[in-house]
Amino acid sequence: MQNLFYALPAILAAIVLVRFAMLAIRSRHGTPPGLKDGMLAACPASPNCVCSEPLSESRAISPVTWSGHSGDAWRRFSEAVTEAGGEIQVDGDGYLWATFRTPVFRFVDDFEARLDAASNVIHVRSASRVGYSDFGTNRRRVEDLRRRFESRAGDV
Repeated sequence: MQNLFYALPAILAAIVLVRFAMLAIRSRHGTPPGLKDGMLAACPASPNCVCSEPLSESRAISPVTWSGHSGDAWRRFSEAVTEAGGEIQVDGDGYLWATFRTPVFRFVDDFEARLDAASNVIHVRSASRVGYSDFGTNRRRVEDLRRRFESRAGDV
């Protein structure tokens, strides 16, 4: 009985690792919701998503703003996504979908952006494919992209 007591933490850790590995495998399959009526899709009920449209109080994030030519802004933004480790899957007609992988378990997260040239903004949505919480990863990702985009402002 005492040996089981000492083995219990290792057994529990193995169960947790197997569960995370299963989630990581499951996260590799899927696609983002895409545009809905010309806008990015709303976040799900879980807190592992942020989006600048449609606004949801708990998951809202500001869109990326710029001044100047929209084509230059879109190019800079695409470059920022790639520089940050995103793998661009679709980039056309003012819509971008990229995937990001988390460092340890390689979970796949979807990142989407929509160009609103009339308002000089790029709307953004970043969401985890699996799990419930992301511990703020998607919000940090968008803020990192915003910083990278702004640092490229002189590259036009």
